[in-house]
Amino acid sequence: MDQQNNFDMASEGVATPAEDTSFGDILSRFEQERRAGGENQALDGTVVAVTPEAVFVDIGRKMDGVLASADLGKTPGGAELKIGDKLQVMVTGRDSSGNYNLSLIVVERPKDWSSLEQAFASQAVIAATVTEAVKGGLRVDVGVPAFLPASRTATRDAVEMEKLVGQEIQVKIIELNTAEENVVVDRRVVLQEEERQAKEQAFQTLEEGAVVHGTVKTLMDFGAFIDVGGFDGLLHVADMAWHRVSKPSDMLKAGDQLDVRILKINRGTRKISLGLKQLLPDPWSLVADRYKVGDRVRGTVSRTTDFGAFVELEPGVEGLIHVSELSWSKKQRKPSEIVQPGETVEVVVLGVNQGDKRISLGLKQALGDPWEHALEKFPVGAMAEGPIVSLQKFGAFMKLAEGVEGMIHIGDISQEKRLEHPNEMLKLGQVVKAEVLEVDRERRRIRLGMKQLEPTSADEYIAGHHPGEVVNGRVVESSPVRLKVELGEGVYAHCRLQAEEKSETKARREKLDLSSMTAMLSAHWKLGSNPDQPGQEQARNGQIRSFRILSLDPAQKKIEVELAR
Repeated sequence: MDQQNNFDMASEGVATPAEDTSFGDILSRFEQERRAGGENQALDGTVVAVTPEAVFVDIGRKMDGVLASADLGKTPGGAELKIGDKLQVMVTGRDSSGNYNLSLIVVERPKDWSSLEQAFASQAVIAATVTEAVKGGLRVDVGVPAFLPASRTATRDAVEMEKLVGQEIQVKIIELNTAEENVVVDRRVVLQEEERQAKEQAFQTLEEGAVVHGTVKTLMDFGAFIDVGGFDGLLHVADMAWHRVSKPSDMLKAGDQLDVRILKINRGTRKISLGLKQLLPDPWSLVADRYKVGDRVRGTVSRTTDFGAFVELEPGVEGLIHVSELSWSKKQRKPSEIVQPGETVEVVVLGVNQGDKRISLGLKQALGDPWEHALEKFPVGAMAEGPIVSLQKFGAFMKLAEGVEGMIHIGDISQEKRLEHPNEMLKLGQVVKAEVLEVDRERRRIRLGMKQLEPTSADEYIAGHHPGEVVNGRVVESSPVRLKVELGEGVYAHCRLQAEEKSETKARREKLDLSSMTAMLSAHWKLGSNPDQPGQEQARNGQIRSFRILSLDPAQKKIEVELAR
């Protein structure tokens, strides 16, 4: 298959055998063919066959050209065509057999000065024959002698310019003085126009989705400009890789050769958007199979924001740990205080949305819920120690463990005085001890008390006395069955009379005889006391009496006494 056919197939998005051929190479060959007489350009040909249906012309390529039906059998002068005739033709396309479709072209050669003036006014392209090389340029024949300056020959040196002698070229008249018969022509402007047309046609062959070869020209903060055969396309940093790229220079440098895919073409503005990552499979296409809700996975923290931390699970796949899923603590902390970019973490998959390319992750779930063992670690009655982490008007919050806090109500802070605000006795960060008063696992609440750990007058009294000891006390409350007795400041005991009455009555009945009955009646009338408590006056409020200690309970701070006989 020849080069032109390769170009045609490439322009239609068909892969050619030379997969690594760059678009620049194709364009270069295309322009060379145009200069040599490609499509829409004048091309010298020789008739090699004449049939009633077609005239075949050798145009110097692998495949012959076929003249259009309108031109069959005619020379520019109108004569019948025959084998060996020399023609100037133009390629207009290709037929199903691969032959080039041709049409005859005639580049006008002015015949008189009037024709020259018309060509000059319309800036028409005319034919010229190079007759000789002269100082400063070439002498050409455009019907009359004309001068082609060296700077307008579109050649690089004198040797190349000499090769034009004897050739027919195409030019435009740039100066015309009929009075002095002076004509100056320009070949370069014609070739530039041909090149512009070739480049425009090549641009039109670019198709979205096609893969082209290019060269990195310039790196910017937002991407890289890639030369794809004479056209600059933008490879945005977001389209360089499926994973996050901080800056283009991390992946590319000027001069790098690479294949890219054309993502979008704006033919009006001639802007081309390119993609590099699109040449590789999208890692998100496999996310639903690789990550299930509840899975424990490891990843690297790529960045932190105010609302959470992003974790790269694999190149091109990131998940978000929302700030609320970073810690069990009720106090919301900044993500940057918990994790840092570059840190490897273990997380739990909370949700997967493949369509929106989102994965929700949880860090605290991977660490375990500290409340699962809260009842075991902090049972009611246990003593806990920790820092104060928050002060509110109604109380203070104390950290018991990571993610577990207890609340000390303002009324449970001190026994000595009534507080208006916890900050009167506590401050943030202060380490204190408190007793666990209540645990609510479902509501995740633990109530603590500090004053419960303070030694009281009752604690000191109980520590200094023992059961059986006889002590003095003042009756502060009395009833037929019970007395409340103050043994000291803030120390109270209970004396149960009914129990004593029943016990003593039973004993008296067992030992009752006439003499004891007589003694009891005598004591009653003599002392006027309670017949159930012979020999003692009935207890009254404010009365100081002797009592025998029956029991001391340090845990409950309770003291039981009885009236001493």
